[in-house]
Amino acid sequence: MPLLALGINHKTAPVEVREQLAFAPEQLPEALRELQSCTGIREAVILSTCNRTELYCSLESVDSRPVLAWLERYHVLQLQDLQPCLYHHFDQPAVRHVLRVAAGLDSMVLGEPQILGQVKAAYQLAIATGTVGTLLNRLFQHAFAVAKRIRTDTQIGVSPVSVAFAAVSLARQIFGDLAGHTALLIGAGETIDLVARHLRENGAGRMIVANRTLERAHELAAPFGGYAIGLEEIPLHLAEADIVIASTASPDFVLEQPQVKSSLKKRKHRPIFMVDIAVPRDIDPAVGELEDVYLYTVDDLQEIIQENLNSRAAAATQAEEIVDTQVAHFMAWLRIHDSAGSICALRHQAERLRDEVYENARRQLLSGREPLEVLRYLANTLTNKLLHAPSVALREASAQERDDLVDAIKLLYKLEDN
Repeated sequence: MPLLALGINHKTAPVEVREQLAFAPEQLPEALRELQSCTGIREAVILSTCNRTELYCSLESVDSRPVLAWLERYHVLQLQDLQPCLYHHFDQPAVRHVLRVAAGLDSMVLGEPQILGQVKAAYQLAIATGTVGTLLNRLFQHAFAVAKRIRTDTQIGVSPVSVAFAAVSLARQIFGDLAGHTALLIGAGETIDLVARHLRENGAGRMIVANRTLERAHELAAPFGGYAIGLEEIPLHLAEADIVIASTASPDFVLEQPQVKSSLKKRKHRPIFMVDIAVPRDIDPAVGELEDVYLYTVDDLQEIIQENLNSRAAAATQAEEIVDTQVAHFMAWLRIHDSAGSICALRHQAERLRDEVYENARRQLLSGREPLEVLRYLANTLTNKLLHAPSVALREASAQERDDLVDAIKLLYKLEDN
């Protein structure tokens, strides 16, 4: 049963391309069911973050076309235009990719821990939706164990490096001391929570948290002494913000140019620093054309992040070695799993032949035939039936000079050359 990891990420495509393939959280259950229902697809997990959209599937054959066709239909896209950005990994490379993603080795921020939580959430949602079977269940459980071991046995996560950390570092570079500056955080997910923590650690002044659900905004803002508002209240408070960092799951822009332009007039054109971490983007790119606005996307953080990665290089090498070993372990399990069907079929065939010969022997006994003769008949007939197919295969393999098959039969039946 082939495994496929198909997707797009920050290494293969810019944010304006990635957002075309992103899935909103509320879309995922139905998307998973649709994907699994396609001919040729047995199991499915979808991972959609600001840096990647990936589909993990177990298939009936080594053919990614059903997955590509579904992705094209779902997003109403011509994927031929995006083909250079897409990657397809089958079987062992797919296993390696999943393990590296879960461990943070394929992240924009090497070794960042948030991706493991995102992978777990994607897996748990697929479990709840009913699109995970034996193969993907085993793969993801293995990936989680490997990621945990890497974080335990290496120094991959020692340095505080993340997209949230990079965003706050950039704000510190622009403003110097963050004390006295007001930050508007749009969204209330894990990334914004990390941003709030880093802002507090760097002495930022007032914090405003805006979210679609006001209750969730209160939950995030309270530990930091922040003020919670709904998304619809942003225009009323935008002029107060020196720093704006956005990360929501909204399919549409949360901030548009007219809103920001109006706020700049109220601020008397004091500059605003903005970071849009979301995919799809929360802030209209046209906002960046305004004077006194410094707008950055998640891709712009790469240079800052890179400066903080040197300390993780040796740990990453050690982590890759662990991945290599664990890929081999999973592939060994997969080979055993794949052979189980063949073993069952072989046993079923042998039992069917046994039952046929037994029934013939039973009828002979009932008809009064000598028991020893019936036993001889049963032994000879059963032996001939069981050995007929491998004997024919062995002769054909020898005639075709298929030494590999001849050697396989010798190994399976423990035969000696003499």
